This record gives sequence, C-alpha cells and structure tokens, in this order.
Amino acid sequence: MVVASTRERLSLGRPRPIFVAAFVALTLLLVVLLLLLTGGPPAEEQRAARFAAAWSRADYPSMHAELTAGARRARSLAAFTADYRRAAATATATALKAGPVGELKNGIVNVPMTVRTRAFGTVALTLRLPFTGDGDDARIAWSQNLTFPGVQRGRRLDRSVRLPPRANILARDGTPLAHGDDRSSPLGPVATAISGEIGPAPPERAQRLRELGYPDNASVGLTGLERVFEERVAGRPGGTLRAGTRVLARSTPRAARAVRASIDPDVQRAAVEALGAQLGGIAVMRPGTGEILGLSGVAYSSLQPPGSTFKIVTLAGALQHRLAGPKSSYPVQTAATLEGVELGNANGESCGGTLRLSFAHSCNSVFAPLGARLGAERRVKAAEAFGFNQSLGIPGAATSMIPAADEIGDSLAVGSSAIGQGRVQATALQMSWVAATIAQGGVRVQPTLYAGRPPRRKRVLRAEIARTVSRYMEAVVEVGTGARSKIAGVRVAGKTGTAELRNTSSPDCTPSAEAVCPPVAADDLTDTDAWFAAFAPAGNPRVAVSVLLVQNGSGGDTAAPVAQQVLVAGLKATG
Repeated sequence: MVVASTRERLSLGRPRPIFVAAFVALTLLLVVLLLLLTGGPPAEEQRAARFAAAWSRADYPSMHAELTAGARRARSLAAFTADYRRAAATATATALKAGPVGELKNGIVNVPMTVRTRAFGTVALTLRLPFTGDGDDARIAWSQNLTFPGVQRGRRLDRSVRLPPRANILARDGTPLAHGDDRSSPLGPVATAISGEIGPAPPERAQRLRELGYPDNASVGLTGLERVFEERVAGRPGGTLRAGTRVLARSTPRAARAVRASIDPDVQRAAVEALGAQLGGIAVMRPGTGEILGLSGVAYSSLQPPGSTFKIVTLAGALQHRLAGPKSSYPVQTAATLEGVELGNANGESCGGTLRLSFAHSCNSVFAPLGARLGAERRVKAAEAFGFNQSLGIPGAATSMIPAADEIGDSLAVGSSAIGQGRVQATALQMSWVAATIAQGGVRVQPTLYAGRPPRRKRVLRAEIARTVSRYMEAVVEVGTGARSKIAGVRVAGKTGTAELRNTSSPDCTPSAEAVCPPVAADDLTDTDAWFAAFAPAGNPRVAVSVLLVQNGSGGDTAAPVAQQVLVAGLKATG
C-alpha cells in the first residue's frame, strides 16, 4: 500500500478551481432558468423596489408614476411632491436608504428603510406599501401616511423639538464677541457692531429652519456674526418624532462648540471708532488668507456706486487686453465726450499725461473713453474676475453687481460704468476684496469670517498686470488723490473714489447709464459717496482696507484719512 504524503493528502481534500468555477456557473444558470420559468419576483415587489429606490434619490415623479390611476388623479404630482418634502422637513431627514423588499403578503410589501435625520439621529423603520390590482396591473394604493416609513394609515407625522443653549462666538484671539444667554461681550459696543442681533425668524427663512429642526418660536441670528454662524452656534436640536401617539425616535439637544471668528479685536475697534457716527462701512481683510479682520457699519450689507475705486478693475482690464500700457499718453483736459455728452473730471480738474499719472489723479477724461474702448463684454468679464455678480458666501452679504453686457447700453453707459458710475454697485467688503486681489498678485482669495479656515484661491489676473496696477495704486498715495492715507515708513497702495449720487442744481438727476448729471457745487458734500480702497505694505501685503462714507464728500479728503487709521491698526495686528 502506498501512503500519500501530507501535501498530497491536503490537496485531495481541496476542490480544484476549475470545479468551483463550473459549480458557480451551473448555479447561476439554474437561477436564470428559474427566473425565466417563474417570471421573476412578483410585479408588486418589483414596483415596491422601484418606488423605494426613487424615494432614496428624491425622484418624486418616478414615485408618483407607481401609484394607482385614482391616487394620481386625487393627488397631483405637485401636491404629492410637497407632501414628501413636508414630511422630510418635519423629520429633518438628510438621507434615506431602502433595504431589500420583502415578499408580497396579503397585498402588502414591506420595505425596510433607514432615514438619517439631523435632529433625531438615524432611524430604522418599515414602509408598508399596499397594492391593488393583479400582476403587471398592480399599483400602489397610496395614502398620506406613506410620506414617511413607520406611519400607520390615518396617522400623521409630528414632532416636538427644542434647541440647546446657543454657543459662544469668539474673536480670533479667544475674546468673547457674543457670550451666554445675554450674548454679551467684554468689548462692549465694539463687539456689538459685528456680533449682530437675534430674534424671531423672518418668514423667508422659516422653511430652512424647520428643515434643520428649529422650533417654530426659536430665536435666530438676524444680523452680523449671529446670522453668519447661525447653523454653527445653534447646536443640534433634540426632541421626539411621532406618528400619532407612536414614538418613532427620541433625541437630546446637543450644544455646539464655540465658534472662533476671524475678527481681530484691535482692528475691529479701529474700524468702529474710525467710522464713528458716520453712515457708511469699513471692511478690513488679510489678503493672503481672505480672513476678515474687522467690519463696521454697512460694510457688507449696503450697495453703493463705487466711483473711481472701480478704476482698479478698469485699469486691469485695459492692461490685460493691451488697450493701454506704461508708455500710453493722454491729452490733459477737463472732460471727455462720449455720445455727445461730456464726462468731466472731479471739480473740473485738468489732468492726463501718462497712464500712471492719469490713474493717480483719477482722470475720468482718460478712463471713461478707455472703458468704452474695452467694451461692455470685456468690461463685465473684468469685473466678474474680481468677484462682481457672485455671492460672497456670507449670509446677509449683498452681491456687488454690474449689469450684463447686453444691458449696459451705448459707449456712454460703458464709459460711465468704467469709472464706477451708472448701474455699477458695490459693498465696502467687495472693494477691499478687489484691493486684496491686486495685493496678492492677481490671485483672488475668498473672504471668510472663520479664523484659520484654509484659503480658497483662484488666479484671475496675470501677475505682471497686478504688479503694474499695484505700482499705479502706490502713485495714487505718493503723488495723487490719496495722499492723506500715507503712513511713515510704509508703502501704501490705494485708490480714491468719489461717486455722484444726485445733483443740487437738478435734484431729479441721478447719474446712470442713461443720464450723466452736470457738475455739482464744489461745497456740497452730500452729493457724493467717498471711497478709498487700499492695501499695505505694497510688495508684502498684510492688510487690505476699504472705506465707504455715504454722502460725505470726496474719497481723497474724507475716506483716505479714515482708511489710514485702520491700516495702521491692521499693520500692528498682523505685524
């Protein structure tokens, strides 16, 4: 007798791969033949699977198609969709997943479903789908309780919820900006200027808040950081989800951690004190990170014509399309004529010469025709590269706007928009963002109120063009209209703006694409918004600032010195 070796004995007991493959193939063949002979799962089970799968992807038209004809007539697709969205909001559902459908029994197909909710955690429930009809004619006999799994016929989905205590909002150094139930701060009015108010939810936000699990009577952030950080400081609501008297889920409210804002207390104080009681806004940013260091007044919520600060955008567009350059030269004159209308320089000043000097002295007589040559389409693209017509992603922040190219109008309107008049509208935060983009060499960094959030960067302008614009902005401060923003030992790059609002000799005249008002009285400060947008130090930027003073004279006289105060504070804070 021959005794097999250990290796041979082991190999005799292990099926060879070829036999395993043959066995699997034979099994699959038998399953396929069985399905062909039996016709597969019953039509009701197939329809239930399609219904549940469509529900998991919120495909309400496909769900509606699986109902009986009578149910579809009784409940239109729009009403059916609203029913499911209402139930999802009540449950604070964020995701739904269906499991394998059960077998058809007594006209019912059970579908296990898992629903992830914001307020009640993850809930595992069974959807019981009733059918009428036979075979392929079988359809779901729909009723209102089927808008959420686990709800019996005749019952209604309901909830009772409450919020935890509101989390604190801190400055970047940990100083409370809004603390405890009374939302107080050791910084007093300096913090109040940015922290904002809380109160009953406005109607336009009610649906969103209900979806998040807020009680109907909850107090929410209405303005400022309370509004911006609302969903972070509110915490996770808790309570009970019911179907009639049956409890489907319970949870406990969970407080959020404190939120650290990008606001620097010293910069914020400087912005609040520099603005004082004046109507307007001041926005301060770190160009490299997009972090907002300070906001006062209506810095991000009010739109105004940006005046000549917008020439930063016009200059960048003209350089990009080679319509102007360092060697360009322009006649010295008091006004330019477009479409038979004169566009004058501020106070009738004569200016021109090199492109650098024309920018430094803010010559409308140069930049209005230059903007007209750039044209509406390129004009709009240049503005949008700097963030116009785009949401800042900050709740409560207004979107700075320039009309679409086909809506601007003739060359007069295009020229007016090039000097920040017409229908161009901007916030102070937007213009600080424009300055910061130049400071960063043509890289646009998304503004944020979160401290330490990774920057979101996008190159929108060639570096060499940004460097040229930066040098010309330095000239504004060195030899031009922005001299009152100078800081000893610091290279400041800036641009003044003086935006006309109306005209004293013709009170009904408002500058626009269709009408350019005649010159105003030089001593009427209320006819203009004063602007200044700047960054420092040029070449190694640490802070960007924009100042808007509504109905408060010229940018060089009133806004530039205010910006200088805030720049000094910003440089100290970031040094």
